[in-house]
Amino acid sequence: MSDTRRRVKVYTLNEDRQWDDRGTGHVSSTYVEELKGMSLLVRAESDGSLLLESKINPNTAYQKQQDTLIVWSEAENYDLALSFQEKAGCDEIWEKICQVQGKDPSVEVTQDLIDESEEERFEEMPETSHLIDLPTCELSKLEEIADLVTSVLSSPIRREKLALALENEGYIKKLLQLFQACEDLENTEGLHHLYEIIRGILFLNKATLFEEDEKFLSEVFAQLTDEATDDDKRRELVNFFKEFCAFSQTLQPQNRDAFFKTLAKLGILPALEIVMGMDDLQVRSAATDIFSYLVEFSPSMVREFVMQEAQQSDDDILLINVVIEQMICDTDPELGGAVQLMGLLRTLIDPENMLATTNKTEKSEFLNFFYNHCMHVLTAPLLTNTSEDKCEKDHLLGSNKTSTICPDNYQTAQLLALILELLTFCVEHHTYHIKNYIMNKDLLRRVLVLMNSKHTFLALCALRFMRRIIGLKDEFYNRYITKGNLFEPVINALLDNGTRYNLLNSAVIELFEFIRVEDIKSLTAHIVENFYKALESIEYVQTFKGLKTKYEQEKDRQNQKLNSVPSILRSNRFRRDAKALEDDEEMWFNEDDDEEGKAVVTPTEKSKTEDDFPDSYEKFMETKKAKESEDKENLPKRTSSGGFKFTFSHPPSTANGTNSTNSKSVVAQTAPASSNGSSSKTANLAASVTATKGSLVGLVDYPDDEEEDEEEESSPRKRPRLGS
Repeated sequence: MSDTRRRVKVYTLNEDRQWDDRGTGHVSSTYVEELKGMSLLVRAESDGSLLLESKINPNTAYQKQQDTLIVWSEAENYDLALSFQEKAGCDEIWEKICQVQGKDPSVEVTQDLIDESEEERFEEMPETSHLIDLPTCELSKLEEIADLVTSVLSSPIRREKLALALENEGYIKKLLQLFQACEDLENTEGLHHLYEIIRGILFLNKATLFEEDEKFLSEVFAQLTDEATDDDKRRELVNFFKEFCAFSQTLQPQNRDAFFKTLAKLGILPALEIVMGMDDLQVRSAATDIFSYLVEFSPSMVREFVMQEAQQSDDDILLINVVIEQMICDTDPELGGAVQLMGLLRTLIDPENMLATTNKTEKSEFLNFFYNHCMHVLTAPLLTNTSEDKCEKDHLLGSNKTSTICPDNYQTAQLLALILELLTFCVEHHTYHIKNYIMNKDLLRRVLVLMNSKHTFLALCALRFMRRIIGLKDEFYNRYITKGNLFEPVINALLDNGTRYNLLNSAVIELFEFIRVEDIKSLTAHIVENFYKALESIEYVQTFKGLKTKYEQEKDRQNQKLNSVPSILRSNRFRRDAKALEDDEEMWFNEDDDEEGKAVVTPTEKSKTEDDFPDSYEKFMETKKAKESEDKENLPKRTSSGGFKFTFSHPPSTANGTNSTNSKSVVAQTAPASSNGSSSKTANLAASVTATKGSLVGLVDYPDDEEEDEEEESSPRKRPRLGS
């Protein structure tokens, strides 16, 4: 459990003199090398990111209020406050501040504050009156200049006067010249002083001091991307821009906008595209931080840039693809950089922050670009690690599962989980584009291979992806799932999990419970017809019995409808030839193609619609007695992994003709011929029934319902306890 004594909220005072909540985290005081002094650090409790890094300056006035509040000022219109959850934590940090400033912790204010009357007296003075005399701008005076800049930060009036002095004397340009001199002389101490000086000047938060020297910045960008620039120099330049972007967060909104627009105009994005692909880890990390500032500032600006460059560049060097590749190639075992980049990608592809005008729809244009130029890069690790070749190779190496992923190490599993999280986001927010992609790539089948991963968190990610798809209640998706028999790996995972009550078990049950509660008829029929015998022994929840009940209720409704139709109409309806049925199926697909804009799935088998319950049930009732004799042959067989697999009575077909990597171990009951096609064995049975029925072919024959119930109860199936 985290230490609540150090739990704080960070507040900043906005231009309307209202306190803005910047986040909740835990505060600590430690020596920071870059700041050359003891500093206050606050890290967010949500993700560990840095909410605050503030050096405890000897001359800054800190105030302790109401026992749990510490307030101070770092720049003009930049007041800060820490609100502690507990008084003890506030006292601890207050003692650290007083220790640095040499004050007694019993005081409530560490420095004398200028009262209001004194400030008013200062404000009445003419602006040209120099309260601060600047030292000569030369190397020998750098330490003195640094001390002066640091000392004025605690007083708003002195900050104002220092800003005027710096502006009137053109001091910034002189400091830049000293910076160049220190670089040439390799004067490290002088560079450290200049860092303190520039940092203090930035904290003055004066727009006039932030005017961009475009020639200077253009030269910096040129050095940054020049292959001849040595690694140390490039690292310093990237860190310079990173600090520059960080300090820009203290500016007023209009000044911050102008700052980032200037960077964009000068070519910050093309420069980042080059730098992010370099080998130096520190350079890449700093470049990623800069990119995050730009995405946070304006996702639309970044999207516009990448769409423009797509017209002139190959896919592999596009900025977004460089970002994706950095995410995929992150060498951190915990994938910290990959997590950050994934968050940036999600922001860029989020339709909620895309603009729509009368003449231009950013959402449509950018998503077309992303799915055409970038999606294949994002999904490459997923498709590679779930390919049939990988699975077969892994099986030959001795795995006890026929479709486990290879390699199945922890870092690869984490990466695939990140990719699945992004794809799940796409399912929720992109509808048309992601549906096309899933159908064309048979993506859900590949994702469900991961249900066999030894890493439960990855299997849950795969299941979550399917759950989001089913949650849309889109019949186009439902047909894709049933035609491809894509419930099989999910049910196999449930049976392999055995009687263990864990998160995987609960997640699978919840998926089927959703189908039951929402009464998704096509999925209910598919599950009951193909898998009920494998699931009927699960009685600790009523989900599967409930699905069977829904299925039978729907069957009864369809039969009642059929009975209400005159016999002559029934006869005509059920004597339709196969060609008419194929025409109906073709019409269904054509209608979907019109809705989606283009064909995404080529039907490989022609059949009746799955909603046509009576015809399917007629065959079911006619062949049931004959099928009972074959049930013994289809009893569950125990696999090498200890699970029970049921042989599917007909080969599953997918919407686009792709073979399943899992189709050899289907968990299914021996079922009647359905709209998906039938095996030769079932066809032979149907033929024998047809021969005996004679003129009854195509008509509905209803056996006694009670007799059917007795037959079902006479041969109960008990699901064995697995994985014990």
